[in-house]
Amino acid sequence: MITFSTLSMFVVIVIGLFLIPGPAVLLVASRTVQSGRKGGIMAGLGIATGDLIHTLFATIGLSAILMTSALAFNIVKFAGVAYLFYLGIRAVMEKPSDPKLPNISPATSTNSYTQAVLIEILNPKTALFFLSFLPQFVHPEQGSTFFQFLVLGLVFVLLSAIYTTLIAMGVRLLAGVVKKISWISRFSGKIVGAIYIGLGLKVAFQSR
Repeated sequence: MITFSTLSMFVVIVIGLFLIPGPAVLLVASRTVQSGRKGGIMAGLGIATGDLIHTLFATIGLSAILMTSALAFNIVKFAGVAYLFYLGIRAVMEKPSDPKLPNISPATSTNSYTQAVLIEILNPKTALFFLSFLPQFVHPEQGSTFFQFLVLGLVFVLLSAIYTTLIAMGVRLLAGVVKKISWISRFSGKIVGAIYIGLGLKVAFQSR
């Protein structure tokens, strides 16, 4: 059973990551501009569906690893920590740039959803993220690891769907806010990097 503190920390970190403009946000915003609010919402749901598929694969694979060997699971977990450190350091060192909406052609709501699903499923970075991120919040001593992975993944997907829907509903307002608060684009990489590094440090110290 996942403890309230673990779930709360997971939600806070995920929301923190969502608040920084990334590829998913830019895709939803672009689709909203090109195809209307409905198209943006469907693109967001497509991204959430792709995340759900990654969650299921990660849940099955990581649970199988833990059933085989606790040592193997710890190796995977610390490999995930190393990957999060890598992402964090790279994000902090990266030169800031203004987020730009990608150029995409107008599409029907169905096409917006389908394209977003395929983009998210075929993104290897998303798969690596789930494989490295989810294990940091799973504690075998707290019960079924399969259940813990599944709950965390579903919470992530639900938050993603809600967030991208809000983006699609208020993309014009948000665009104006982002332009006024220029530091968001300048320091977004450093904020995300700090979140990744902080999570890695938390796990490293917990294990000692």
